[in-house]
Amino acid sequence: MEARLDLADQSATEALARHVARRARPGDLVALSGGLGAGKSVFARAFLRALSGDPVLDVPSPSFSLVQLYDTPLGQVAHLDLWRLDGPEALAELGWDEFRAGLMLVEWPERAGAEIPPDALRITLLPGAGDDARVAELSGWPDRS
Repeated sequence: MEARLDLADQSATEALARHVARRARPGDLVALSGGLGAGKSVFARAFLRALSGDPVLDVPSPSFSLVQLYDTPLGQVAHLDLWRLDGPEALAELGWDEFRAGLMLVEWPERAGAEIPPDALRITLLPGAGDDARVAELSGWPDRS
């Protein structure tokens, strides 16, 4: 999947997250990049709610805990926020290798360095033309559209 999408508002970001969730499989890693306020939390919340089948699922940011785990019909999902991570060497303490068996949603994947697998779906959210508008750049998952 290679795409550059204009997302007009928060609803469009949420729709993209639901689209990605429908294509996700156990063992996948979704790497979510973008600056502060880029919409990563909006995407993550919609993605996890879609996977769980619960439109009101409480999805707290893992900024301080670094990891939140969710049980979904697809299996366990690890939502990681690596903003405060010291570097890739700290991933083992979080349970990185164990999480790879399930689905991973990783915010600030740049902090994981080479630990992000080449088959990951990379999504970068950038500011768009309006306040809530975003541009999403996607790469990865060549066998899915």
